[in-house]
Amino acid sequence: MTQATADTAFRYDDLSRLMALMTGAEKHGPAATSTLDVLWVLYDRVLRVGPAGVEEPGRDRFLLSKGHGPMAYYAVLAAKGFFPVDWLSGFGSYGSPLGHHPDRTLIPGVEIGSGSLGHGLPLAVGSALGLQAQGLDEPAVWVLIGDAELDEGSNHEALAYAGAAGLEQLHTVVIDNDSATHGWHGGIASRFEAAGWSAVTVDGRDHAALHAAFTTPHPGRPHAVIARVEKKQ
Repeated sequence: MTQATADTAFRYDDLSRLMALMTGAEKHGPAATSTLDVLWVLYDRVLRVGPAGVEEPGRDRFLLSKGHGPMAYYAVLAAKGFFPVDWLSGFGSYGSPLGHHPDRTLIPGVEIGSGSLGHGLPLAVGSALGLQAQGLDEPAVWVLIGDAELDEGSNHEALAYAGAAGLEQLHTVVIDNDSATHGWHGGIASRFEAAGWSAVTVDGRDHAALHAAFTTPHPGRPHAVIARVEKKQ
């Protein structure tokens, strides 16, 4: 299994054009653009999955919990060849596989249906446990969540369990744009660290910093990357 770095006609600078192909009144634009850099660095340089390997047992798993406003996700998947670019213009329309929330039964490479806050991290914990049960130690599990999802009790439980269980295969990226209702004293990273995770906070637009954070060793512990993204006014 190789990283998703296959030759492609698309680069990061093409993503805004690909996103512009998706139109409609329910785009949740800020929710999408806040994830764009994280998604690109993961799919371009980190994840060991590509269009030809979406069913391979040894692939890395990426779970988009922040599924409301998935246009950046769709743009990156199209750029990496998971589905044709001409699907993008049908976004949200009747009969299109690209809905306002991603559907794993319709879109190649999508691991979960998502959009309801608080579901992705528990599902990622279950995925990591399932891989362990099958003796698959190589695949990494990645989940992208929004900071507001940390208000949900399901994430409290998943976060606490993963740290106590030492789920080293589990990686969480939190898009932190100050959307959470409650926040966390000392910052989001301290919340994960208190539960036994490895955690680092970086600029969510800095590709070099993101890559370094994504590839930080964390033996015996799950890993969280807090990607700070300023809200656009």
